[in-house]
Amino acid sequence: MVSQEQRRRQLAREKFLRQQQRRTEARRKSRVRNSVVASVLGVILVGSLALYTTGTLKQDDDKTNANAEVTPSPSAPSKAPDPCEKPAEGKVASKTWKKEPAISIDKSAEYTLTLDTTCGAIDVALKASAAPHTVNSFDFLANKGYFDHSTCHRLTTNGIYVLQCGDPTGTGTGGPGYTIPDENLKDKSLKDNIYPAGTVAMANTGQKDSGGSQFFLVYEDSQLPPSYTPFGTLSDAGMKVMRKIAEAGESTGAGDGAPNATVVIDKATVTKS
Repeated sequence: MVSQEQRRRQLAREKFLRQQQRRTEARRKSRVRNSVVASVLGVILVGSLALYTTGTLKQDDDKTNANAEVTPSPSAPSKAPDPCEKPAEGKVASKTWKKEPAISIDKSAEYTLTLDTTCGAIDVALKASAAPHTVNSFDFLANKGYFDHSTCHRLTTNGIYVLQCGDPTGTGTGGPGYTIPDENLKDKSLKDNIYPAGTVAMANTGQKDSGGSQFFLVYEDSQLPPSYTPFGTLSDAGMKVMRKIAEAGESTGAGDGAPNATVVIDKATVTKS
């Protein structure tokens, strides 16, 4: 007999997966639509400049929006008390790259990701040997200031329990312009499709090897398919910060939306021990 709680969790997971599929299809349609518009504009341009040498109108294959999200969150304004501080002054990154950076980290060394947020410092012990592409990408992006001043745009409090960050646009659709391969999907910490509290993992579009810069921090055990690269573990102090953010709730009241807490990464750094 399936309990009401088990049924509720199952429905929440199914809703979550449907949202992923809709987002992936929407991005595909958007690329097709943009391609058609570009083609029409190209015809108009050629027709009006027939006396000049014609050229080719090129468009990147949407790599600047390489996605690493579970799903974007609603952006309704926060009405709940905000337990966090005012963000530091500064602008979010806008630069993107066409290719994944070459691996330059020491796979045998220990690395720590520190997120200095408006809600407190969150330290993450990184798994360099198990997820070298992911850790190397974080080291590269952190050194470029990519995460600085970015907002953690999504908090889920029903079915799964995660805070999602890593998108400078704050929309859930941004990325560094490149994607990285899935890694460490058979990590010993993942049992019965449970991502345990304290796990830090890559978000993605639902497609294989589609991770970019977005990631999520798990503050309670969450049942998810093992398709999100687990690449780090939160410290005890980091978990305390996560609980504060979670207790403030999210803006929609439906269990999935922008956090009521103003969670901004003032500075992200990766250090080698």
